[in-house]
Amino acid sequence: MSAAPDGSIIRRDAPRPDLIAFEIKDRITKPDIEWMSSIADAAMTTHGKIDMLLIMSNYEGSDLGARFDGYASGVMARSVAHIRNYVVVGAPMFARAMITLSGAVLPVETKTFDLSEEAAAWAYLAEAGPAKD
Repeated sequence: MSAAPDGSIIRRDAPRPDLIAFEIKDRITKPDIEWMSSIADAAMTTHGKIDMLLIMSNYEGSDLGARFDGYASGVMARSVAHIRNYVVVGAPMFARAMITLSGAVLPVETKTFDLSEEAAAWAYLAEAGPAKD
């Protein structure tokens, strides 16, 4: 595991290289979102298609600089073509609605789980197998 500069996000170990997993433990700052975006960017470049798992164990929002970071926004825009499964554990209700809506209009498979269902989220991604191009 590794942690973002301000420590609000940690990278969780994943069973395959084309699955990146992060745990959000606090308020997201600009350095943290840039760190997370750089990992996602490198994974998309290396593997083409990836799966992403976000575990929101103690999400407390994000700083304005994190929400409007140019690099992070660019990576997010590119991710539509590269993320196969986007799985979120413990998302607040407003975020769940946005994730579900995104899955309906974008070519990305989205799924949400309650925080108590983290094991089920990992099992779902294990069953999906590698995210091949």
